Amino acid sequence: MGIVSYGSYLPACRLDRTNIGKALGAPAGKGTRAVASYDEDTTTMGVEAARIALASAPAGWQPSMVLFATSNPAYLDKTNATAIHAALGLDRSIAAYDMVGSVRSAIGAVRAGAPQGALVILSDIRTGLPGSADEAQGGDGAVAFCYANDGSITEQVSAASTTSEFLDRWRIPGETSKQWEERFGERAYVPLAEEAVTDALKQAGITADAIDHLIVAGVHPRAARVVAGSIGVRPEAIVDDLSGVIGNTGAAHGGIVLTDLLDRAEPNKLILLVALADGADASVIRTTDALASYRAAKTVRQQLDGPTIDVPYPTFLTWRGQLHREPPRRPDPERPAAPVSYRREDWKFGFAGSRCEACGTRHLPPARVCVKCNAVDQMQEERLADLQGTIATFTVDRLAFSLSPPVVAAVIDFDGGGRFQCGMTDVDPATVKIGDRVEMTFRLVYTADSIHNYFWKARPVAGNTTERNA
Repeated sequence: MGIVSYGSYLPACRLDRTNIGKALGAPAGKGTRAVASYDEDTTTMGVEAARIALASAPAGWQPSMVLFATSNPAYLDKTNATAIHAALGLDRSIAAYDMVGSVRSAIGAVRAGAPQGALVILSDIRTGLPGSADEAQGGDGAVAFCYANDGSITEQVSAASTTSEFLDRWRIPGETSKQWEERFGERAYVPLAEEAVTDALKQAGITADAIDHLIVAGVHPRAARVVAGSIGVRPEAIVDDLSGVIGNTGAAHGGIVLTDLLDRAEPNKLILLVALADGADASVIRTTDALASYRAAKTVRQQLDGPTIDVPYPTFLTWRGQLHREPPRRPDPERPAAPVSYRREDWKFGFAGSRCEACGTRHLPPARVCVKCNAVDQMQEERLADLQGTIATFTVDRLAFSLSPPVVAAVIDFDGGGRFQCGMTDVDPATVKIGDRVEMTFRLVYTADSIHNYFWKARPVAGNTTERNA
């Protein structure tokens, strides 16, 4: 089994680390970190990464199961992978499971899902207290991998792991992470990594100088740097881990860096991927001839070079719940009703409309009676999540309930027919205009009574870099 397609998702929002330093009067480093927007969580980002992966998957490919890994799940005591499953419009016969709670869950998901031909999704949001290293050096993002026997662009050569119980990073539900003194973590991780790497290279029958690309990812950056320099690969083989532009994305990080490498790697190259989290995991991967003809639906560099949104530090704190601000003077939203959500799963999560078989009229939401020819129960379901559309009209609401006012609502005319009113996201209210092209994205509308209300919003296909004020 090997990777047949992949997709990484980086949120459009960025936080400049110098703005943290200016606000707190202490150095916070250089560069930027990726920031999940106010209407994103690990589930919604997982959906977006999976959509990119599925767009490049071989025709007819279906996963044996969906495995979702994160250290920051939107729900506890409820499976998050089922919402991803529904948003992707997958068949009910495909099982969906969570592997959540720690960064190392990501490696577990890959090793459990890859031999089974699964869709493996890794997503994380990394946040610390104001002024902490986790806040400045963390990042948010997701990655997804599709596995199969035939047509794979990578193949597993060897894998090895080491495990040890030690207290490096921890938190209990409802708190932010804490970390022990850095020198202790380095002393624990480095020998574990060296042992795992030695074993993986021995299994592969190669030495370190045969490695073409080395990726070291982990929750302990200092240990990761030491390990990268101690393995013995050629210096030019060490891959940039992107932490300077997106931060450390936790459970998703090694996967995101790997997809960035695969976007431009050549066939028949050896990749050593080392992950440090509560132990060490080392994998030797070989790219295949199929990589030469593979094209990702959206590359990591396209997202890095594309339009981004500069987030002011107070806005970031508000989104992360670190700064409580006066809400709009409107009634709080009501919690979503479970029976209605269950009955309308295909629409609410899968964004599936209907098309009249008699006259061809498309309906959003899906309807039993055609608004044009009045035909009854002559409808064919159509998934519209991957279609683009055009803004027919819009309004800017400065009083609606939102963590990031004002709210932009638009009426969208979809390609191929169908009109629908929905919220917009990742958009500058000052520049949005009639005729703009948009695409759909799965987002968190609001949370009420601890129930997350997910639905689809429109975002610009191409926009301008802007600073969003709260």
